[in-house]
Amino acid sequence: MFYVTYLLAELRRRKGRTILTALGLGIGVALVVTVTSLSSGLDKAQAEVLEPLTGVGTDMSVTRPIDFSPQSGGGFPQLSEKEREQLEKENGGGRLALTDLGEPGDHFSRDTFASAAQLSFPDGKVDEIQKLDGVESAVGGLTLSSIHIEGVVPDLEQGSGGFVRPAPGTGGGGPPDNINGSSLSVSGVDQRNRELGAITPAQVTTGRYFGSSGAREAILNESYAARENVTVGDTITLGGKKFTVVGLVETPLGGQASDVYVKLAQLQALADRKGRVNTVYVRATSSDEVAAVAADIESTLDSGSVTTAQDLAERVSGTLVDAKNVAGTLGTALAVVALLSAFLIASLLTLSSVSKRIRELGTLKALGWSQRLVVRQVTGEALVQGLLGGAIGVVLGIAGAALIGAVAPSLEAAVGAAEDAGPRFFGPFGQGAVDAQSTDVALSAPVSPQLALAAVGLALLGGLIAGAVGGLRAARLRPAEALRHVD
Repeated sequence: MFYVTYLLAELRRRKGRTILTALGLGIGVALVVTVTSLSSGLDKAQAEVLEPLTGVGTDMSVTRPIDFSPQSGGGFPQLSEKEREQLEKENGGGRLALTDLGEPGDHFSRDTFASAAQLSFPDGKVDEIQKLDGVESAVGGLTLSSIHIEGVVPDLEQGSGGFVRPAPGTGGGGPPDNINGSSLSVSGVDQRNRELGAITPAQVTTGRYFGSSGAREAILNESYAARENVTVGDTITLGGKKFTVVGLVETPLGGQASDVYVKLAQLQALADRKGRVNTVYVRATSSDEVAAVAADIESTLDSGSVTTAQDLAERVSGTLVDAKNVAGTLGTALAVVALLSAFLIASLLTLSSVSKRIRELGTLKALGWSQRLVVRQVTGEALVQGLLGGAIGVVLGIAGAALIGAVAPSLEAAVGAAEDAGPRFFGPFGQGAVDAQSTDVALSAPVSPQLALAAVGLALLGGLIAGAVGGLRAARLRPAEALRHVD
């Protein structure tokens, strides 16, 4: 009891030095808290960007991209004859036979579906991927371009039965002037798996997710709905069928940014692609399994291309990445230097305090205090100063983190098209082109309880180091030295 009373009395008697030491440790610890919380906020912001690779919670997506090779004369050398026939069947051949639509002057309207840049495959492949080691779940999806062609049958020259679609990737050709065409991207979602796919209930911002009935329902991308002035409760037409808009979603960066989402089975039936998908969304049992699972999938699916979160991360750029790099290098270095400086200052102040207490400490030894008790006294005082410094550091750190959250500007994260994606497959009206995506990310600097405890621990460590340095100096004092300072 005497030890504690004496320790506190000494700290009160030297208030200035106590406050100065605690403040020095506190500032160093506060900088560590602020930088760490900022780094944590940047990690969180980047995680929000990267988490929905092609759907919330998806570790990887699997497709069979169409690689148009101009060197091969416009063919698809990587496809088998059967696959080429399937591709031609799915995309309706290369000619729009206007003569089959009516007599010259008749009005016509036609809806077709084309694969933008991916070759479909049987949905049985989804089950094969599901059975691979390291796969937690897998679900199929279908993304197509819905093409609407409307106009008046022209008076064609003899021998001209229609207009020829341009070869994929050439961008040439087009419909006659009296024919209008439009297209939108549509994705089929297996609504039975609500946690995996192109969209999930968590992404719905207005309205609701798909119901379990067989009703034709559609969920629209917010940007498309705003552009077309469509709201929840309205109807849209796909392939000549009306769908009720039940919700709007905000597609995250790197997500499957289609204009319209419908139930997978309904899109397969509407597009004459029953039992076929062109995307598989896969979740691995753990992040450590992603690389191995990706390799197994590529060997399971011929010409399969697997995109992982790491692939997406390598394509992310913008101020978010710049800020994260700065926080990860300069910020960490600054925090380490500040913390080491705080430890050094605390040690020097403790040494100075011991030097000015020679008479006091020498007298205590003369009265019978052992070296252990003297060291304990000095170290105990330093630890209390460290505890005070930790409290000050946590308060200052939380204030700094709050200031960052209040004044920090939004950061931009952008994902460009993959460099090795190859030529894109453009339909007759340019569908299939995917622009680079970008999004603004709000920056926060969260301070967790674990970080606060770690900050107090660092301050106590600084106090312990300072106490050890001062204690060693005090241990070498001899009672005779105290007599030299007696007046």
